[in-house]
Amino acid sequence: MLSAIGIVDLHDRRTRDWHRVNGQHDRSAANDEAPSDWLTLVSCQHRANFELWHIEDQARTPGASERELAEVKRQVDSTNQRRNDLAEHLDQVLLGWLDARSLLRPEAPLHSESPGLIIDRLSILALKIYHTREEACRLDAPPGHDERNRERLAILSEQRNDLAHCLDALWSETLAGKRRFKLYRQLKMYNDPSLNPAIYRKLVKEQD
Repeated sequence: MLSAIGIVDLHDRRTRDWHRVNGQHDRSAANDEAPSDWLTLVSCQHRANFELWHIEDQARTPGASERELAEVKRQVDSTNQRRNDLAEHLDQVLLGWLDARSLLRPEAPLHSESPGLIIDRLSILALKIYHTREEACRLDAPPGHDERNRERLAILSEQRNDLAHCLDALWSETLAGKRRFKLYRQLKMYNDPSLNPAIYRKLVKEQD
């Protein structure tokens, strides 16, 4: 059901697929997949991080107008919500799979981080590794840029390997009944009109 090597490989393949030959990201396939199976769901969650990465790049464009920045901020909020929802969905699917096989062990020690959250971190690391490797190979970069980014690339690769091993270990211990995890709801408030004061106070004023 869960293989860290398979997830890392999927993240890397999807990241390459979603970038065009000229190095620009392709957002035309934003909704080209539906989470019909486990790896497709992993891919969808990674897609949200992929989009979020490039949207946040736009927010840092020199000379961007206030209107452009406001629009980018709205895109960041909605995409980040989708990213978190999909990470929770990953955990729901895993817990459902375990429950169907009577493998849930409520007496086992609780792990502080769920597989969905670890997969989300692996997704971000895949993007960092891709773009850091891209910077290390940049022909128009200033002196020392490639060396600095190769050092960063080595660190990121080590961190991802460590995290992937931790994911495999958590899953193995869960299957053996030695560890358990829970679904941790993010419960974001800023996108909910009933919970964000900046939204509901403005709505009240408009109604007065």
